[in-house]
Amino acid sequence: MSSDKRLAAIGITDPGTLHWNPGRESLVESAVRGREGLLAAGGALVCGTGAFTGRSPDDKFFVRDAATDGGIDWGDVNREMAPESFATLRRRMLDHLQGRELFVQDCDAGADPAHRLAVRVVTERAWHSLFARNIFLRPSGPSGGDPEWTILHAPGFQADPETDGCRSSTVIAIGFSEKLILIGGTYYAGEIKKSVFTLLNYLLPAGGVMPMHCSANIGPEGSAVFFGLSGTGKTTLSADPGRQLIGDDEHGWSDGGIFNFEGGCYAKVIDLDRDAEPEIHAASHRFGTVLENVAIDPDTRLLDLADRRVTENTRSCYPLEFIPNACRDGLGPPPRNIVMLTADAFGVLPPISRLTTEQAMYHFLSGYTAKVAGTERGLGSKPVATFSTCFGAPFMARKPSVYAGLLGKRVAERRVNCWLVNTGWNGRGERMSIAHTRAMVNAALGGALDGVETARHPVFGLHWPTACPDVPPEALDPRTSWQDRDAYDARAAALARDFESNFRRFEPDVSDKVREAAIRTPG
Repeated sequence: MSSDKRLAAIGITDPGTLHWNPGRESLVESAVRGREGLLAAGGALVCGTGAFTGRSPDDKFFVRDAATDGGIDWGDVNREMAPESFATLRRRMLDHLQGRELFVQDCDAGADPAHRLAVRVVTERAWHSLFARNIFLRPSGPSGGDPEWTILHAPGFQADPETDGCRSSTVIAIGFSEKLILIGGTYYAGEIKKSVFTLLNYLLPAGGVMPMHCSANIGPEGSAVFFGLSGTGKTTLSADPGRQLIGDDEHGWSDGGIFNFEGGCYAKVIDLDRDAEPEIHAASHRFGTVLENVAIDPDTRLLDLADRRVTENTRSCYPLEFIPNACRDGLGPPPRNIVMLTADAFGVLPPISRLTTEQAMYHFLSGYTAKVAGTERGLGSKPVATFSTCFGAPFMARKPSVYAGLLGKRVAERRVNCWLVNTGWNGRGERMSIAHTRAMVNAALGGALDGVETARHPVFGLHWPTACPDVPPEALDPRTSWQDRDAYDARAAALARDFESNFRRFEPDVSDKVREAAIRTPG
């Protein structure tokens, strides 16, 4: 079957110039020829995403039909689209793609052969095709074979809310009956990646597999997973030269162990430091890497990784093979340790705490971090507490209790050690030292904190070690960094109220033990 006929099967009957599974070199050449981006010193391709420098969560929809009605957790996160609207949107997007130069990448998602998903990405930009080639796995089946799912990616298409049943000119729509994802009106490449993650978050729990928004690596004691929202350190802490990297963002946990959903990394690179994060820094300067919204000198082609005039959310997408100690098959044994990362900007949470199974389920459901002024439009001068269920609420298609139940079951079965690590700020307004955080994490994973005396936080109920190798004792107690101890107590109580308010919606669906582990307002 010719390439044209394979596209005709999804409705593209009259493509222009067609590039079928082009390689990295060809895609870079096409992107530069089409003025989609600039080559940086070292060879990375630097591209801009225009008005959208991040995801558009309010513009994501699921088609509501017999395939989804009983499984999707409908609401503000998972919006519904009528089948008729999806059909109209599909027709109009196909009309837009007819006659255009198109780039097709056949990819896989899921390193475990038992849970591997074949995905075809069709896009009108070479750099987006390179992004897909970098971030996903190379196909295990024959090149050009029939995919299970197709993504039509048309960033130049403008949706019409009245006609297409969406919210704005941007749309991400997932149709399970059609096994089709439509993305239009945004050049932000992360929508491609996260639409597949959302898809797997819906499909895998039915087979007992826990999908996770986490990084993962392997050390002498076994594997570890790191849950966390953007900016909390998932990529940084998992890219440890002393451990083998499985992946930096999305994984599944099956009966056999953990497996990467992807074949690449999508690292946040604002203020990336060569000394603190050498592997990511080196990968971000290599030929074949895609850099989003990173500042570049048009003459010298040197990068300025501290320039945040376009966005704080500058990104680097590179294949895992660019990390020297990456796990080549994307597979690991069941984790011995789970680390939940939070960036507490209020300076009240301990830098590291050991969690019980019930506390782990509670903090997993809470998904706490804090947003800081300057990272998002509309934020004022003070930090804002943010709770993202399962450390990835925008991508969780099912009820939160489904994912929390899978976590609790696997943690209890395997007697997994669970930790809460605060990578945020102390009471002096200083960001936690990466060196200290690495030392605490390494001590936790290596067993150096087993049997160490702990102190219990009077508000959060967390137990933190009073000693840790290579970390000053005063750095372990958050209260010592505050000059005004009464102010610390007041700020801790205020954050506890935020936790308590957020958790009320989960209480009907959790066990008594999880409810007992919940943070309560003092007094």
